[in-house]
Amino acid sequence: MVILDIVKKEVFTVLVGGSAGNGVKKIGAVLSSFFASMGRHAFEMEDYQSLIKGGHNFCVVSTSIEPIYSHYEKKDIIVTLDERSYKKHKDEATQDGVVVYNSDLVKNADENHIGIPLTTFARKYPNPELRLGVSVISVLFGVLGLSKEELANIIKDNFKDVENNISFANEVYDFFVDHFKEKRIELEKGNKTFPVVSGNEAIPLGAYAGGLDMFFAYPMTPASTILHFLASHTKDFGIGVMHPENEIAVINMAIGAASVGLKTMVASSGGGFALMEEAISLAGMTETPILAVLSSRPGPSTGVPTYTEQGDLYFALNQGHGEFPKIVASPGTHEEAFYLASDLLALAWEFQTVSILLTEKHLSESRKTFEIDLEKSSFADYMKHTDGEYLRYKLTDSGVSPLLFPPSESVIKFSSYEHDEYGLSTEDPEMITKMHDKRFRKYNSIVQKLKTMKTVNVYNTQLGENTPVIFTYGSTTMSVLEALKFGKIEARVIQPIYLEPFPSWELDKFKGVKSYVVEQSVMGSFERLLKEKAGIKVNGHIKKYDGRPFEVESLSKAIKEVLA
Repeated sequence: MVILDIVKKEVFTVLVGGSAGNGVKKIGAVLSSFFASMGRHAFEMEDYQSLIKGGHNFCVVSTSIEPIYSHYEKKDIIVTLDERSYKKHKDEATQDGVVVYNSDLVKNADENHIGIPLTTFARKYPNPELRLGVSVISVLFGVLGLSKEELANIIKDNFKDVENNISFANEVYDFFVDHFKEKRIELEKGNKTFPVVSGNEAIPLGAYAGGLDMFFAYPMTPASTILHFLASHTKDFGIGVMHPENEIAVINMAIGAASVGLKTMVASSGGGFALMEEAISLAGMTETPILAVLSSRPGPSTGVPTYTEQGDLYFALNQGHGEFPKIVASPGTHEEAFYLASDLLALAWEFQTVSILLTEKHLSESRKTFEIDLEKSSFADYMKHTDGEYLRYKLTDSGVSPLLFPPSESVIKFSSYEHDEYGLSTEDPEMITKMHDKRFRKYNSIVQKLKTMKTVNVYNTQLGENTPVIFTYGSTTMSVLEALKFGKIEARVIQPIYLEPFPSWELDKFKGVKSYVVEQSVMGSFERLLKEKAGIKVNGHIKKYDGRPFEVESLSKAIKEVLA
């Protein structure tokens, strides 16, 4: 290979596209881990259809020496394993980007793109379709000027059938470097390596740090990988993981486990969460602590299961019939997902109620580099009964009653019916009123607790009070932060972490400030919440509801337009 020059990239992005069964997801994980091993930050986004085989899958990995919060729209390397991927992505390259296609499947390609007979090369080995993805590593190493020895090492670390994969990778590498006439790219190395963690790994890790004992779930995309992750680590964590027959069983078994003292978590998406709704009211009446994860996908009904949206905001806020206190919060980043899971488990137990961690497919299944500080996580504890007659629903000033678990000589009675302090059913109007007042006092206690905690993230605080404000929440926060950095846009970003009780006390100072909302909702549910709970009427909004997350360049342009 003739090296003409070296280009340094501040942000470097790779896309691999193919069909389900080509190993696209695996390659994304290998790429992000490779960049992390260089001490660089990485963000990996997966886009796949609800198919076991075929269709169109792609994965985008963006990396930078600085923390990075989103994938980028324009790519430095595009490797397409089939014709559909080539046609869809061939125009997404940067001006000097490298586009590689499978010349066995694509016949009418642009002249400046590099065709490699990937299928022909792969047919020399067993399971040729599964081998195609390895070609991406060969192309990347060719562009970066890395050696075949280094290529062999990354294959040994990440793939089975090592000998055949190395042979295939070398063949692709040699073909590519013989045809690559562009400038080699050099990526700066960082001085610290970070783990690459998905949202659905960060959440259960945070819950485990908070004291999780049991996890119940019925698989439903995009929450399913929480179940897969915890089920594969039951021995490592020493926790119980159960996959019951449906989501109704999930939540009822979780309530049963929590009522004997086990710190429990459940997880699902919209349809599964809807099945849990009656039992979430049961947890409200029985005052049972439960951490529930709701990972949103576009709805209603089945919607588009493998894509992302923020349409479940009011669904989460209004979970359960009747009036009872609950806590709802949504993490803005993968790192925050870890800490928030531990915080919400702790709050559920402190106040003996349901706490809901609301997130979206984009955060659940994307992967990001970050560092975890266990000292910053919370641990679930609760008010314990110490002596005297035990009253499960003892009337207290805080609304929180002491807890007692078996084995015990005392009667411990959780009741779904309205009850007295013992837990015995009642229809007495005076006692009904007292129990309503008790639960409402608990709500006020939660508000007072949240006032001592960080409930709102404010970014770019160095900017003046006259600087415009962008309100956002959940995983859209990451897109907004990266878009502002990319576009060098001066705006403050306000992200309420807690959504119920809503921290209006933190937002009063932004009333009257020129402000906008960025969210993934057709009906503008977050904008409505701001108006209802905080009295904030924004000057405009940017909404996206096509199932795809915001991309940096497009969002940056849209923000500049609304701020102009």
